[in-house]
Amino acid sequence: MIIAIDGPAASGKSTTAKIVAEKLGFTYLDTGAMYRCVTLAMINAGIHVSNTKQINDLLENISIDLLDKNGKLQIMMNNLDVSDDIRSGKVTENVSAVSALKNVREAMVKMQRNIASKTNCVMEGRDIGTVVFPNAEYKFYLSADSVVRAERRQRDLLALGDEKSIQELIEDINRRDEYDSSREISPLKKAEDAIDINTTDLTIDGQVSKIIEIVNKQKTK
Repeated sequence: MIIAIDGPAASGKSTTAKIVAEKLGFTYLDTGAMYRCVTLAMINAGIHVSNTKQINDLLENISIDLLDKNGKLQIMMNNLDVSDDIRSGKVTENVSAVSALKNVREAMVKMQRNIASKTNCVMEGRDIGTVVFPNAEYKFYLSADSVVRAERRQRDLLALGDEKSIQELIEDINRRDEYDSSREISPLKKAEDAIDINTTDLTIDGQVSKIIEIVNKQKTK
């Protein structure tokens, strides 16, 4: 079974998806972390988004593992723990451009489908319900006010020792929304059959409860 959770940046997808997976006993697959790993690898190697050959070489040799370590998701890239590194401001600034690359998306989608073919999954991203798993049994689309999303992103960055003003983050989020929604390959959009959940005034527990309630209700029909 696949539960797809899509939505824009800082709408609460990752945290909600992780807890939903825990409560249902499913595997949590953070697809955004996978694209962040590729972005980090390209930054570390000094590879520009226009260098298709170097990116293809990198994709052939990259390994990404998402591990559950005492209830906390650990992101491993080429056997190194990059859980904090992939959340840096530099990666956040570049991940949209990297995610828009056709060769990167093809490699990550192949990896995601391979993982999901072996287990029940909760997957979150921007195109899970539209491109990666259009036949997912359950589809949700999380949205929220840009100011609230900026406040959430600010808290995440502060935890990493990175400071940005709310206004800067609102501008970053709006730019990313525009870029992700208008890109040619796998743009951010709500699947026609996805259930829309506005998280502006919801706690994480509220988001989780709403999704689990819907899944359980439909399972018993």
